[in-house]
This record gives sequence, C-alpha cells and structure tokens, in this order.
Amino acid sequence: MKYVYLLGLWGIFLMACSSEKAEPADLIFTNGIIYTVNESQPTAEAVAVKDGMILAVGSVEEIEKHQAENTELINLQGETMTPGLIESHAHLMGIGYNKLELDLMYVKTYDELVEKVAEAVAKAKPGDWITGRGWHQDKWIEKPEKMVKGFQTNDQLNEASPDNPVFLRHASGHAAFANGKALELAGISNLKGERPGEVEGGEIILDELGNPTGILSERASGLVARLIPAETPERAEEALTLALKELNEKGITSFHDAGSGQNVIDLIQKFKNEGKLTVRQYVMLTGTQPALLEEWYKKGPMIDSADHMLTVRSIKLNCDGALGNRGAWLLEDYSDRPDHRGHETLPMSVVSEVSEKAIPAGFQVCSHAIGDRANQEILDRYEAAFANYPDAKDLRFRIEHAQHIHPDDIPRFGELGVIAAMQAIHLSSDRPWAIDRLGEKRIVDGAYVWQKLMKTGAVVTNGTDAPVEPVDPIPSFYASVTRKTLQGMPEGGYEGDQKMTRAEALKSYTLDGAFAEFEEDFKGSIEVGKAADFTVFDKNIMEVPEDEILETKVAMTVVGGKVVYKK
Repeated sequence: MKYVYLLGLWGIFLMACSSEKAEPADLIFTNGIIYTVNESQPTAEAVAVKDGMILAVGSVEEIEKHQAENTELINLQGETMTPGLIESHAHLMGIGYNKLELDLMYVKTYDELVEKVAEAVAKAKPGDWITGRGWHQDKWIEKPEKMVKGFQTNDQLNEASPDNPVFLRHASGHAAFANGKALELAGISNLKGERPGEVEGGEIILDELGNPTGILSERASGLVARLIPAETPERAEEALTLALKELNEKGITSFHDAGSGQNVIDLIQKFKNEGKLTVRQYVMLTGTQPALLEEWYKKGPMIDSADHMLTVRSIKLNCDGALGNRGAWLLEDYSDRPDHRGHETLPMSVVSEVSEKAIPAGFQVCSHAIGDRANQEILDRYEAAFANYPDAKDLRFRIEHAQHIHPDDIPRFGELGVIAAMQAIHLSSDRPWAIDRLGEKRIVDGAYVWQKLMKTGAVVTNGTDAPVEPVDPIPSFYASVTRKTLQGMPEGGYEGDQKMTRAEALKSYTLDGAFAEFEEDFKGSIEVGKAADFTVFDKNIMEVPEDEILETKVAMTVVGGKVVYKK
C-alpha cells in the first residue's frame, strides 16, 4: 500500500514536470496586441511557432513554456499583429510591370499625363513604344476643354509623341488611350458606316467627323495592344521580383492572381523552386485562352498540399467592363450616356460552357461582373450549372467585383453560395462619380452593398484589384469601415448603413479570403495548427480613431514563420 502511495506521488511529480516542459518553439512573438480572427479566442498576448506553423496561442505565461535555448524571441513592442492579409483579387504581373512602365495612377490632369509621356519620349529610341497605365479621367481635378463621350482626345498626345507609338491603359484596365502613331500602325483611321466605331465587345470612340479620338474601350484595346512587342523572360522576372517585394512591404502574405496564362504559372513555379517565392499564390487560369482551359480540364487542379505556396484550381472569366469607361453591362441605360448599356465582353454561353466543364473537373469559376446585367446573367448561368450537378457540393464559385447588383439578385449570392470577391477601395475611388453613371436610386439599392450581401449569408472578400488601385490594404480597410473617400468625405460615409465593422473588415481580408481559395483550415486566422502567416502594423487598426487608420504602416510581414519584410 505504501508502494502504491509513493508511486502515486511520483506520477503527480512527473505530470507536473511534463506540464512545465512544453514543446519548444522556433519562434515566439510577444509583447503585442494580437487579433486572431478566431471567435473562440479573439485576442492573445503571444504566439509560438514551430516549423512554420502555429504551435500555441495565449497569454505570455502560457507561451513562455515553449521557450527553449534556441527559440528566437520577437518583441512586437506594443504593435498590432493580425493573421497575414490575403489579397483576394489583383493582378500579380500587372503590379510588377506597372513599376517598369509609366505609372499614371497619381496623374491629376491631362496636361500632366502628356508631360510624363513627353519625358518618356525624350529618353526613348525612335519607334520605341511608350506604354503605361493608371489614368482615370474622372479623377482629374480639371478636365480638358475638348471631351468626346466623357473622354479626352489625343491631339496633345500626338504633339508630344509624333513618331513613337503610345498606348496607355486606363486605371480600370478596361480602356486604353493611344496616339495617332499607334492607331496608324493598327490601321485605325477615319471610320464611317452604319455603326461606326463598334467592335465586338468594345468600341473605338470617334469624334463628330468620324475620326478616332485615341480612346479604345474594352476589347477594342486589343487592336493596338497586340502590336506591342512581347515581353522578354528577363523583363518578366524583373516584374515578378518587384511585385513580390511590393506585396511583402504591404503586409500581403497570400495573393489571388485574377487571371494568368501558363507562362506566368511557370514563372511562379520557377521562383518557388529557387526559393524566391515570398507570397503564397492562388492563380486563376485566364479564360481568354480556351486551349489552355481544355488542357487543365484534362489534368485537373494543381493543389499545393505540401507547402501551400502555389495552387491553380480556378478559372477567371471577363464578362463585362468597368463603370469608369461606361463598359459595365447594365440592365438600363447609363444615366450620363442615354442609349448605352455597356458591353458584354464575353458571350454568356461561354460562362455556361466553362461552368459545366469546370464542376466535374474540380475547378472553381470566378467571373468578373461589375454591372447589374452582368451579375444577373452570371448568377443565372451558375445556377443552371449547379442544377445540372446536384451532387457537387461546396463549389465556391465567385463573382469578382459584384459592384452593382439588382436588388432582386442580392439574395441569390447567399442562396447559391456564390462568393462576392469585392474591393472596398473602389467605393472610395469610384463612388463620387459613379452616381453620375447610375443615378442615386441604383447606387443606393445595389452598389457596394457589403452588408446586404453578408446578411444573405454570402462570403464577401476584400482586396484592391491592383494595379487598378495600389495594392496597399490600409486604404481598402479604411474604406470598408468608413465608406469615405481617402480625403475623409462625406461625413458619415456614402450609404453608411453598408459599412463593415472593423472585425468584419479584418475577416474579409483574412479568413474570408482563405475560404475563397478553400484554405480556411490552413490559414486566415491565428489558431494552433495553422500557418504562421502574420501582418504586423505600427498602429492598432482595430481601435485607433478612423482618421488615424490611413496613417498606419506595415511594420512586419511573416510568411510560414519567416520574416519577409521588416520596416
């Protein structure tokens, strides 16, 4: 009996020792404010990491038990840590190439645009193409005297560059501005006929005499774009390097690339193999290459279940244009251009065909839709495809942007389980002039309706659509919770009842983004067993006054337990 008693004491002693000797961590983050996006444990004081995964989350005392001789301690010095941010819709190579070309995102007048082109011409060789992106006529502080259908003409551009072809993409990517030399090379001159300027899925904007103004809307841009010399492998690598660096600096740990071909996938794979891929990639196959899609239907998705750095399991379809160039496909006329309803840039039969093939092949479909007609048509085709495969579950089809939706179609997102992959920053940038395009009723009823969508049970993700907007998540987070312009207008925000709470905004940029790529069990929240992907901010974005949110900077970015950026 005495032996049994002593054995019992020894067992208690062993248990006490084992409870103190917790599994050693490679890395411990402590002394910060940690928001986990885990409902059962919303905040924590410290996090332990081992082999790139989260080992423990809790108080300082709990996490200290995982400290060993070789554990690296990272003192957050009171800064704020969240799950790694997930950019749910942007264009990877576009971000990089934007840094190699003329960046027109911050141009405030047409004269300033022309000045930038003139500077580029002075440095270029005769005949070299001048390319750039980012201009937006509705964001200029003053408009040129001569405007045609809401756009500038290329008279000044021709004077600045008479011999070098110029091709400048609109910020939205849904229009382009070309000079006379570029149009000449494309064989575009005075156009006459019954329907002058019309191109299938697009439009060449003409003046009153039938002369092209240089504005090419939607698919008409391709008439000139196809003449631009192909990118070299060296330049592509440079662009990808610059894009990854930008994402690291902006706190992005995972990235949904909204439409690429095999060449980009191969380049990302090359970077992964060489240890240069510092952001997790979820690549959508571009729907502009039917042969590519057929190849992937046969071999099926490429799901990276090892290190989760490169997955290809979705297809991107471009189904209409944007509001900025009046290319978004509407059910009724544009308020500021009667008898015009935008463009169906892809036959809706293709959405049906791709959806029918994608489901049995295991692919998600992600369709670009900004106008209410495009959203409605795509929902119709998704619904029909789902009905044809009643046993297929958890498909998570998406509509990219879902910017303007007819009220009758809003509930269908939740009913069908369609994800609304939205970009809150578009509200800040577009809302001041979008009301001219749609009128007040359509804006109030169905534009940027985040709360209405979430109340249907739909998942709403967040992002920037970079390089349409800068990839910086801070302005998009600010727009989510204020519905104001970046200048802080108007008081109370536009349609303030649709604001997200800060918790909802953070979730839209983390766990909801992970859900949209079928990875919510691997990342998106700070929980034991998930990836050690973190974003650290120098201000507490969940608590500071809203006018201080835009002053916040990313202090550190961590991917798989590795610090890939530190301020």
